[in-house]
Amino acid sequence: MKAPVAASIDEYIIGFPVEVQVMLKQMRYIIHKAAPHAEEKISYGMAAFTLNGKNLIYFAGNKKHIGLYGIPDSKEFKKDFAAYKTSGKGTIQFPLGKPLPVALITRIVKHRIQKIS
Repeated sequence: MKAPVAASIDEYIIGFPVEVQVMLKQMRYIIHKAAPHAEEKISYGMAAFTLNGKNLIYFAGNKKHIGLYGIPDSKEFKKDFAAYKTSGKGTIQFPLGKPLPVALITRIVKHRIQKIS
């Protein structure tokens, strides 16, 4: 039987071990700081943010990493992304136990804001 999908980001985060919760809360804070008018929701079973009714960015906890979804496929980020596992589907993985790259995440969110505005 499949576990029920969280109804809010708070509920989503609580479903993880404490050490992962800390990183998920930090990711949420970084996104809010970069996009203060974005609204939270759960979409595709992940934490998500929308801006002016458009999908902005998603994040999710995993066994070994925090995934950020909806990242730009842009040459300007190529050097920054080299240190992390990425996929051609717009995903970057930040390993658990290592500090989240606040400046990079902020740049990604601001880039997404420009793309959807």
